[in-house]
Amino acid sequence: MQRIKTLLFTSLLFIISMVVARGQSVIYEGDTAWAKQKLESMSLDEKLGQLFMVAAYSNKTAAHKAEILKLIKEQKIGGLIFFQGGPVRQAHLTNIYQQASTTPLMIAMDAEWGLSMRLDSTFKFPWPLTVGATNDSASAYAMGREIAKHCKRLGVHINFGPVVDVNTNPDNPIINARSFGESPEKVAKLGTAYMKGMQDEHVLASAKHFPGHGDTDSDSHKTLPTVGHDMARLESVELAPYSDLIKNGVGSIMVAHLNVPAMDNTGTPSSLSPKIISDYLRNQMKYDGLVFTDALNMRGVADKYPPGEVDAKALIAGNDILLFAQDVPVAKAKIKEALKAGTLTEEAINEHVYKILMAKSWMGLQEKKYIEPKNIVKELSPESSMIANREIYEKATTVLTNRQKLIPVRELKDKKIACVVAGTDIGTEFHRVLKKYSNVDLYTYSPGKDNELLNSLSNYDLVIGGVYTSNASPWKSYKISSEINAFVKRLARQNKTIITVFANPYSLRTFTGAEAADGLIMAYQNHPDAESVAAQIIFGALGAQGRLPVSTGELFEEGFGFDTESLNRLGYALPGQVDLDENELNKIDVLVREAIAQKATPGCQVIVARHGKVVFDRSYGHQTYDKKMPVNDDDIYDLASITKMAATLPVIMKLVEEGRLDLDERLGKYLPQLKGTNKDSLIIREVLAHQAGLTPWIPFYLETLDDKKHQRPEYYSSNRDFNYPCNVADGVYSCRSIRDTVYQRIYDSKLLSKKEYKYSDLGYYFLMEIIENMEKETLDEYTQEWLYSNLGAYTMGYKPLDRFTAQRIVPTENDKLFRRQELRGYVHDQGAAMLGGVAGHAGLFSNSNDLAKLMQMYLNEGEYGGIRYLDSITVNEFTRCQYCDTDNRRGIGFDKPQLDGPGPTCGCVSPLSYGHSGFTGTLAWADPAEEIVYIFLSNRVHPDAENKKLLTLSTRTRIQKVIYNSITDENEKSGAKLISDLQH
Repeated sequence: MQRIKTLLFTSLLFIISMVVARGQSVIYEGDTAWAKQKLESMSLDEKLGQLFMVAAYSNKTAAHKAEILKLIKEQKIGGLIFFQGGPVRQAHLTNIYQQASTTPLMIAMDAEWGLSMRLDSTFKFPWPLTVGATNDSASAYAMGREIAKHCKRLGVHINFGPVVDVNTNPDNPIINARSFGESPEKVAKLGTAYMKGMQDEHVLASAKHFPGHGDTDSDSHKTLPTVGHDMARLESVELAPYSDLIKNGVGSIMVAHLNVPAMDNTGTPSSLSPKIISDYLRNQMKYDGLVFTDALNMRGVADKYPPGEVDAKALIAGNDILLFAQDVPVAKAKIKEALKAGTLTEEAINEHVYKILMAKSWMGLQEKKYIEPKNIVKELSPESSMIANREIYEKATTVLTNRQKLIPVRELKDKKIACVVAGTDIGTEFHRVLKKYSNVDLYTYSPGKDNELLNSLSNYDLVIGGVYTSNASPWKSYKISSEINAFVKRLARQNKTIITVFANPYSLRTFTGAEAADGLIMAYQNHPDAESVAAQIIFGALGAQGRLPVSTGELFEEGFGFDTESLNRLGYALPGQVDLDENELNKIDVLVREAIAQKATPGCQVIVARHGKVVFDRSYGHQTYDKKMPVNDDDIYDLASITKMAATLPVIMKLVEEGRLDLDERLGKYLPQLKGTNKDSLIIREVLAHQAGLTPWIPFYLETLDDKKHQRPEYYSSNRDFNYPCNVADGVYSCRSIRDTVYQRIYDSKLLSKKEYKYSDLGYYFLMEIIENMEKETLDEYTQEWLYSNLGAYTMGYKPLDRFTAQRIVPTENDKLFRRQELRGYVHDQGAAMLGGVAGHAGLFSNSNDLAKLMQMYLNEGEYGGIRYLDSITVNEFTRCQYCDTDNRRGIGFDKPQLDGPGPTCGCVSPLSYGHSGFTGTLAWADPAEEIVYIFLSNRVHPDAENKKLLTLSTRTRIQKVIYNSITDENEKSGAKLISDLQH
């Protein structure tokens, strides 16, 4: 159920691709007739032109464009490799260049981790080393397939990847994080999957850098590196991945500029060596696909041979395509000289060109295709790519140290937690997501201020550290400064500490301070997805499963890592990961904008979660219509009647399952003061289902106002003292006896003429009395201690001004009648306000995220974060319809979908669903059938409670309809069945 459509079919294609014929390059699946006809029509000069792939840029001048056009028209070159620029500009140029070429051009790029390796405004996938930490073929396949889709959209036919160098040298300056790791088996496995993903989309892969650049300490861009191993070692390590990719049909291989004495003892660079290319790769390894040189302008060969000569030598050695040729006319002349001298034959030229044309045919280049520049930037970042990216980080993130099983953090109650971030290009997502789970304070490390920071952190129960290095490219320095290293050592001695490293794993070779931490997590890259995943692992929304793809010194070997468990806390994901359509969900924006524009509410928060993952979490508008304060995710709303379901009800459920309260007993059994009143015999189950005949509402506050509607002094004071202890509003305190007065009015109230469904707050005054009598604590204290603190719902609770600044609390009504002020942080409900802000039916405040935790606990049938609050039987009993046969839709305390006509839901939810709405413009709903939690918080009563536009627009239920319209499960079931059939 939790796999999305895209990834289901990605997995399906991966399974199919692994059972195709093995051994022959995919280029031979092309159109032989077209390739032969094209070859026969070419002159020798045209054939030679096909051997060249020259460098093109989309960020250069018109002179560069003219130079490329001249090469296309006059030299009949076969292809282009694009380097720096942008996607729109490259699309325009590709169209121009293809139009100018008589034979369609083969367009290539280095896109090892996506087009962003070369282009701005494009999607960046993780480095291959991060993929290596997953050791998951499906992830590598998905990444390769997504990159191929991007290439196709841009008119790119070859991606020079995967890098299948086995990075056994930690000091390798050019490969490093571009490799899948140091295990030949894993590199082969992941490289093959990545290759399959690309070629299943008909984008040619190119395994590089043959025969293996992984154990070098120099860069072939700058010199000629030497690989000094003997053949036994080369064949077991460096060459092993190429064997696997060749068996699985890799379309091309790129040959590096290396000195490999065991294969050619003449000192000839591998890219120019007939022994390495013709004898070993072609004859011994039986490779029949395209062979590219590495760029011929690199100093590994360019320092030894001038332009033209180097091209001829490369062709004589057995390469098919000469990459980054610097002077095509001179190179053609040198090749013709070789033909005359007999060191090259025209038959060999024909074989090279035929393979190139077969590859072009396989790529679909028999016909030229126009690349539409419009919308290309957006279309190069689809949700399917975001999901593949996110899931790589989920599978890669590795727990390396976990003393006393600190990860995941279980106990949240009364725990003081800080987050300290340090390093280069520090991200914000780590702390933002950590705050979703607990009230985590943020500190930033500054060199030279260690003592000051350590002193500030000394009182925290847990410090979570994030250490960052640049994510700009794999070649950027990943070393962590000595100052940060020393600080982390001191921090670990002082505090219980979890350190997350958003950097290359080789950084751990010198980051010895991290070894002292109680918990150590390797997140591999400085990326928002890595930050989010690490935070979720720390708090148990995700379990860690990654393993180190390389050794990082004596302490951590390749393959090391601990699994951690999930505690079923809410996670944070993308809609497609839980079978919801992102585009459909985005229609919520339209409905909310409509509500704000029509002044149905000044702002709101909306959360949608499915399968335990929040996938839509947005805040809209402003706290008030003056638009001075935008609504933030951390802002806190008055939940109004959701209090019934979120405060009173869970305690009642607990009392019932403990056998201390019987739902089918009368109220008078638990409240002796009801004896002699008409409330004595009311049945608790009926009270909770609003079927006990109670009066809907009593305006208690009117009795406390004089004829001029001013507050009567016997009830209210502007100063708090012994006689006036209850805070009603800013500068307004009610008298000590007011609670007794309110309750007496309820005792004296009449019952309805017959028992039928009639919504009433009054029963919850009694239920609060029962709870407080049994638990010997006030309702606000008990719920905070037992429930909200343990849930990590730190914004949830009564009397929010005791814990938060007024600016974080969204105001409700500008109350001109009773309290004569704008209500910010004081409960809107008048009855609850008279009791000091704590009541069974109203008074609770929260942001949407924390309310979602409570609803997820219900959806989990009473369990959340590793703690069982309620038994599943209890939850199921309370959430079922109790009196459906009497046209009462209610559960025990929970609202349920309407039976007929209008009601609290869109009418599209399952009968199993339940929730509650609130007068201030709030709604919380859970559906076990679809595993959906939906939260809508607003202050529609601002500034006037008579504003009913939110109701007339049906904003809340229309949003719910959008959510259910976005479900894509039916498609998923079809895909899942196909995969299941194949697997069996």
